[in-house]
Amino acid sequence: MYLTRFGQPFWEHLLPENWYAKDWFEANRERLVGTSLVYLVPTRRIRGMELELVVKWSRVGEEVPLDTMSINRFVNAEFNSPFEEFALVMELRAGGAGAPELRIMTQKPLAIFVPSERLQLWQTGRSESRIAAKLARHPDVELDILRQYVVVYGWIKGLDITELATLRGLSPDLRQELYQRTTERVTHDLERKGYRMADMKPAHIIVRQREDGSLLRQPDGQMVYALVDYELLERTPEHEAAVRSVHRRHYLTHMARRFDVATDNPLPVHLRATNLLGVDYIFGHAESTGGLLWVVGKDPDLFNYFLPERWRRTPKESLSRTNAVFKTRTKDNINLVWRVSRVGDTPGADENGRRRPELLEHGFNAPFEEFAHALAMSRAVRTIYPRAIYMTGPRPDPARVVADRRRYDQLSHLLTPEGKPVLTEGREYITVWGFWNGPDELLASQDGPYYRGINAEAALAEGLINEATLADLMERMVRRLRQAGYEDLNLKPDHLLISFNPQQQMVTDTWGKPELRLCNFEFVRQCRTPD
Repeated sequence: MYLTRFGQPFWEHLLPENWYAKDWFEANRERLVGTSLVYLVPTRRIRGMELELVVKWSRVGEEVPLDTMSINRFVNAEFNSPFEEFALVMELRAGGAGAPELRIMTQKPLAIFVPSERLQLWQTGRSESRIAAKLARHPDVELDILRQYVVVYGWIKGLDITELATLRGLSPDLRQELYQRTTERVTHDLERKGYRMADMKPAHIIVRQREDGSLLRQPDGQMVYALVDYELLERTPEHEAAVRSVHRRHYLTHMARRFDVATDNPLPVHLRATNLLGVDYIFGHAESTGGLLWVVGKDPDLFNYFLPERWRRTPKESLSRTNAVFKTRTKDNINLVWRVSRVGDTPGADENGRRRPELLEHGFNAPFEEFAHALAMSRAVRTIYPRAIYMTGPRPDPARVVADRRRYDQLSHLLTPEGKPVLTEGREYITVWGFWNGPDELLASQDGPYYRGINAEAALAEGLINEATLADLMERMVRRLRQAGYEDLNLKPDHLLISFNPQQQMVTDTWGKPELRLCNFEFVRQCRTPD
């Protein structure tokens, strides 16, 4: 059971045994008119009060039965998942988008109930391809194709437009005129707020009749109405683009000042501030997976952007032939690079089949070491931006074997705010980095495609640099690292990013040399004999 803020005060009434129990539900439910499975049912009386609920079985993943006109206008219409539906209704109720003077009333979304029973696929009526497409489009939505989802709303008193026409005994022509006038009015209002509905019907519009038979109206004479049935509610393309733009702008602005947030403001109760190896993090749980998340900086507003459901399932592009490194665009329209940490693995042989003793002696850095080195050296060596560290939840399959325990022992003093070791066997660690397309400060002031980063190995293959330039770049990076007090035991050409501006010109430093940026920290360490 998922409760909204409207449902929380009535959590006892919304417990399934107080409305969904078979003997109660079958005896007290009233089937409502419509193509979906929807009922009006009262709850049991608790402390002298009962609630009237509208209970509807979600049709997510099923085929949408639309008339010809709607099919032509909304050819790609799909039923919302219950979580999408509630998010859109809450957003519409808030009224922040579109015409500020216009408010559209809705039912109060109270709860989403997921019964424990699992069905056979043929019983659900769902299409596997539709569910897969839904998950691809909305990767933060958790859906089980074999489970039912029941959305629970509060009841709105009144008449829908078809009931009003029947009550007033309207002729077919007058009835049709009323239907057209009211649906066009509500459709227009929705568009002014940035929304649309693929199956707008008179039965979805609820009005209230006074004792004298007149309709409740606004001061300007317009009919007061409430909108119900939101399984095909969606943002207009323009509003959808605006929402994504706002999310991205919020992210870029907060990211640029992630270390400057005032620490005297209390954090949300589910988040904690912590410092590991000199790096500030906001720590919290990834509830959807049972994992943990550390987001670099002091800004709690950035935490949700890095929850795994925002980026783990989005389409990705592999950036390495040998390692698990991927570029993705998150649900919030943010480009990120995520890499599966190899902490605990034994370094393998090089391209010549040799195992290098210095790599075996050092071992792979832990994610927290990588981030600490990247931030510490960034004062002297340009690096990509560390964003977050994600520890996966427990796995049902056999635990990952840790071949090299040294980091787990050496860093055993590093604890979560809950007092548990940050490095735990049997879990995977994923480091999340900013995809290099320009400095954070520049993007925060004016978003845009400032730079394109390409690693030196790829630049050589594309003919953007020659062998002599590559050798010079490698030598310069070694020298800069030593000047900063660091060394990369396994420095390779694909560890160096070269930047190109929108005019495809190579970005150079004050010496006229290609500007370099380090993007791999697995074998970076402080120099034992620094310059």
